[in-house]
Formats: sequence, C-alpha cells, structure tokens
Amino acid sequence: MLSDIEIAQTNAQQEMWPITQVAAKLGLTAEELELYGSAKAKITSEAQVRAQKQAPGKLILVTAMNPTPAGEGKSTVMLGLGDALQRLHQKTAVALREPSLGPVMGRKGGAAGGGYAQVVPMEDLNLHFTGDMHALTTAINTLAALIDNHLQQGNQLRLDPRRIIWQRALDVNDRGLRNIVLGLGGPKSGVVREEHFQITVASELMAVLCLTEDQQDLKRRIQKMLIGYNVDNEPVFVHDLHAEGALTLILKDAIKPNLVQTLEHTPVFVHGGPFANIAHGCNSIIATNLAVRLSDYTLTEAGFGADLGAEKFLDLVSQHLVTSPTAIVLVATLRALRYNGGQPLAQNKTSDLAALRRGFVNLKRHLTNLQAYQRPVIVALNQFADDNPAEVELLQQLCQELGIAVHPVTVFRDGGAGAQSLAQSLIDLPVTTGTIKPIYEAKTDVVNKIECLAQKIYHARKVNFSPTAQKQIQELRQQGWDQLPICVAKTPYSFSDNPHLLGAPTDFELQVTAVVPKLGAGFLVVLTGNVLTMPGLPAHPAALDMDIAADGEITGLF
Repeated sequence: MLSDIEIAQTNAQQEMWPITQVAAKLGLTAEELELYGSAKAKITSEAQVRAQKQAPGKLILVTAMNPTPAGEGKSTVMLGLGDALQRLHQKTAVALREPSLGPVMGRKGGAAGGGYAQVVPMEDLNLHFTGDMHALTTAINTLAALIDNHLQQGNQLRLDPRRIIWQRALDVNDRGLRNIVLGLGGPKSGVVREEHFQITVASELMAVLCLTEDQQDLKRRIQKMLIGYNVDNEPVFVHDLHAEGALTLILKDAIKPNLVQTLEHTPVFVHGGPFANIAHGCNSIIATNLAVRLSDYTLTEAGFGADLGAEKFLDLVSQHLVTSPTAIVLVATLRALRYNGGQPLAQNKTSDLAALRRGFVNLKRHLTNLQAYQRPVIVALNQFADDNPAEVELLQQLCQELGIAVHPVTVFRDGGAGAQSLAQSLIDLPVTTGTIKPIYEAKTDVVNKIECLAQKIYHARKVNFSPTAQKQIQELRQQGWDQLPICVAKTPYSFSDNPHLLGAPTDFELQVTAVVPKLGAGFLVVLTGNVLTMPGLPAHPAALDMDIAADGEITGLF
C-alpha cells in the first residue's frame, strides 16, 4: 500500500477541491474566507458572528483506550467516520487539532489521519500550515523577552528572578533546552537566572487560544496569565507588565479557525493543538462551536486515552461549548488490547487470544468511566490487515456482555466506505440532551478534586503529594485559586503515572509532583510522575527520512 504522503499527493493532484467549494457545503461564502492558496483558508470573525444565529447540530466525541507507543489511529478513525456520515447524506464537519512539528519531526506524526482517511493538503498541514504555531511560539517568547527586559531595565515590579514561572517555548522536541541558564555574558546580557523551555503546544498560551471565545476574551485571558511572583511573594500578571495588547496583536490571525478537507471533501476545521498528556488536548472551542452551528453532525477528538483527553474534554472543555456531546466513540485496536494484556510491543502483529482477554480490562474501564457521563458509548474497532477474525469475535462478545456495540472499521484502507456501519449506528441513536456534569465538584478544594479524579477515573489507591506540590497547594489556597478546575498531566500509556503499569491497575499510588496555576486558561495543571513538558527526539527521528526534490516533491513525511 502507498504511504500516507503518496496517497495524499496522488489525491491532491487529481481530486482536491478548491476550499471555496468545500466551504460552500457548510453555507460559507467566499467573502467569509481568508484564503491561504486554493486549498486552505481561515474563517472570518464576521462568519463566526453570523453562525451564532444558527441552532447547533449534534456533537460526537471520539476518544480511545490507552494507546501503545506506536499509536492506534484515533484521528484516522474520526476522519473516516466523518466521510462515512457524509456518504450517508449527512451535513458533516470535523473539528481537529493542529499538528505540532515536535511529533512530526520526532516519531508519532501530526495526528491528522492516514491512508485513505486523512486531511489534505497533507504537506502543508504537517509543516507550517497557516502559521498558527509560529505565531503562538512568537507570542510566548515575546512575553518571555519582555519579562527579562523588565528585570534588566530596573525591575519596577520587583519580580523575583527565582520565582518566574513563565517559560519560553519551541515547537520542536529539544531536550537540551529543558533546563538552561539565561543572562550569561556580563551585565549587558541580562539578569542571570534559570530557565526551562517547554514545547509550544504545552504552553498556557496555547490553552488560552483554544478556550477563548473571541478576540476580546483572548485579551482578557492573556491579562490574567501569571508570570511569577515578586520579592514579597505577591503574584505578578501579564496586565502588570502591560503586555496583553502586543500578545493579542501577534495572535490576531491565529485566533481564526482554519478550514481544509478530507480526501473525500468533508470539511475539517483544524485549530489549536494542546497536547493531552500535558495540556487539555482538544481543538479550539471557536472551531468546534462554529462547526456544530454549520453542520448536522460534528466529530471532534480528545487526545490520547480517554483517561486524559476525554476526561478533560468532558470536565473542562464541554462547559464552554454551545452543545454537549450526544454520543462518544471509543477507538480500540486488537494490538492495543493485547499490549495492555502483556504482549510485547515488538510482537504486536501476532494473534494472542489470552493476551486480548487480559487486556480487555483496559477497554472495559474506559467504557465504565465514560458511561458515568451519561452519554451513549460505541466502540470503533480500528482494523489492521493482519487482525485475526477470532479475536474480533471475542472482543464483540466481551463488549456485548457490557451492553456495548462494537463496529469494525477499515477507513485506513477504504476511506468513508469502511465506517458506514458505525456512522449509521450514530444516526440511529436516540437524541441525548442536557449538559455534561463534571466528574468532580468545581467548588471544592484542589486536593479533593485531585483525589476524586484519581479514584473515579484512574482508580488509584492513594494520592501522594510531593513537598513542592504541598507548598504550591497552600499558596493556591491563600490566593483563592484552589477551586479552579484541574488539568492532570501524566503518561498516556497507563491509568497510573507509570507508563509500564498497563491494563486496569488499582493498587497504585498517584504521585503528584507539582500543581501550577494557569489563570488565563482557567485551570490548575497537576503534574504527576515523570511527565515532561519538553519531549525529546527518539534514536531515529522521522526528520532524518524526510526530503524535498528539485521539483518541490516532498518525501518521507509519513
């Protein structure tokens, strides 16, 4: 079979529609688009205002069981399902996160589909797209530069250089920047202090962009971002530095959602890209709200396993949307089930009914967790060519015992035709109304929220707080910030904070290492285990296999 980029290039040369034609399927006019060439566009604020008069359609959340390090195709399934709904004559849109250059150049890719269920133009999307990531990186580092310049120019705010929490960012995996020292080279080179880079998609500014409602809300949220503390241990915010205007200006275009298409011309809003293991893991509410108002069915995904992305979507993000999900699709693979049942990753193409049965406990827990949100849940089995029919039958039997339907999908090979059974089952579901009730009470102490999540979603026996986390929690209480929602950063490979503790562990203790206020985003980030906010590159980065020929043809981009 052709590689993803070969499929995308072949299709683009033959069949990709002008983006104006794709937009027309949703009732968007050419005047409501800001074109970036013929194949991609941003949606104007005027179109967003007009769409607010339209009643929202149905929203479907797509999530997954705990994945293997190889990835299991959740985005591919979602895009193929969007194509399948369109084939069944439903007015459909997809809302997807933007790829980050970190995993694109690293190992995992841009999470924008694959095979015959992907977004085009593939090369543009996975590289610079419309420049949103660059704008975010620039805004993040502009704020950092203004902070260090303030220290150099007299420090009227009396900032404590040891307690500056705002970090620089780069949209590349660069472990060498995790811990560095700034200001070396004498008095003219700035104040010497320790600094820690993070990847752009882990920054609070990315979360702010994805949770904001409009440009004025963006500015208000930026004003509230905490940059550090002064020598009297008082908080210092962006508005104290008077930097919110410049940062909002840098992001004036990045705030507008992007429109592209699948290989089958289903409209796809691609906007924002916070990592789910270290941020809230969902595309922007601007894009999602726009999609649900312009379509009858909108599909959106939550990053990584349901214990991370789906929990954050349901507890955090859905509170900002004009409608709540009417159903949840949980993506599973036989490979991931066997991996969670103890099968080594190197053997993930080998059939093993016993390992699958053992690993089913992982899927079962995700299903049970999701059902607590009182929405219908359906399992989408992403099938590979080497899947054993006996294993498929076993999975269907195990899920049937729980009253859950399983629909095998083959969208990687067949596009939308490979998910029509799943699409029809969503159409046939009875309408579910009402807002999602978060798993924890927002107006409770931060420790209570963490322990509630650890018990109800992760099923931990106990939560341990490091001395650093305990001190930070006390400061949160003193500042009155302890009742904000929480956003847990942890490994995606396990319900626990240990990536090697697979299946459905219960007898473990969750280690909380830090609790950091993200006041612009409106939540507290709870760091657990050894999670990193600046990933590193693997032994053989994908970047080493990429190239561009003299005629401009790109190769090796997955």
